[in-house]
Amino acid sequence: MPEGKLLTSLPPPAFVSPALRGHLGFFCFQRESFALNKIKKIAACAALLGACAGAAVAQTAPWTPPQNVLQLTATGTVEVQQDLLSMTLSTTRDAADAASVQTQLKTALDAALTEARKNAQPGLLDVRTGTFSLMPRYTRDGKITGWSGTTELVLEGKDFPRITQTAGRISTLTVGGIGFGLSREQRAKVETEAQTIAIENFKQKASELAKNFGFAGYTLREVSVNANQGPPIRPRMMAAEASSKMSYDAAVPVEAGKTSVVVNVSGSVQLK
Repeated sequence: MPEGKLLTSLPPPAFVSPALRGHLGFFCFQRESFALNKIKKIAACAALLGACAGAAVAQTAPWTPPQNVLQLTATGTVEVQQDLLSMTLSTTRDAADAASVQTQLKTALDAALTEARKNAQPGLLDVRTGTFSLMPRYTRDGKITGWSGTTELVLEGKDFPRITQTAGRISTLTVGGIGFGLSREQRAKVETEAQTIAIENFKQKASELAKNFGFAGYTLREVSVNANQGPPIRPRMMAAEASSKMSYDAAVPVEAGKTSVVVNVSGSVQLK
């Protein structure tokens, strides 16, 4: 062998069997395949790292806030007659022990429910029970001297005469409070009207402001619409003297008022 030349492969000796030569060749092929796969994986990782680095550079680019953006709000209001009546009937009982008070309250409430259910009709007159509570009475020394309890029955619906006449026929409870509100159907109808008004007011306001700022018009960026649901019906408590003077089987006089439904529209526009 000449000097300076490295022998990288040797011919298999003559005494090596053909089967062993085949195994040696397969081993060399597997080593070459493994090396090739390793190179491919390294190249793929390098490409992935390059892509991530590019994305990081893109994400760190300075953010430019939008220009000529106007924030504004508008409302739509519709006044409507209240069409829902809620009437609360109640009674109070006193006794030396809690069981006696509970029995008296149950008897009074059962009789009132029996009478109210005769005229009940979904939407026109709905009947439900209210508060049912028992409380002890104490002396100055902290000893229990007796018990007091209260129970309620609520008549609610859109048929005012039916409700008031039913309340007048209930003899075991007296009217303790009257409240007015809007039915779901009436509120949905009026909210649609108020929403239309609010949206028109928003558009008109945006056009006027765009013109005042020297722009020809605008495009809508984002907007939200919210309706004022209004407070729940809270029956106005009646004076005990006036309530006690009402004769049974007499309708309780009521008169509903008006309420306002408000829809708010808020958002931003792009002046152009």
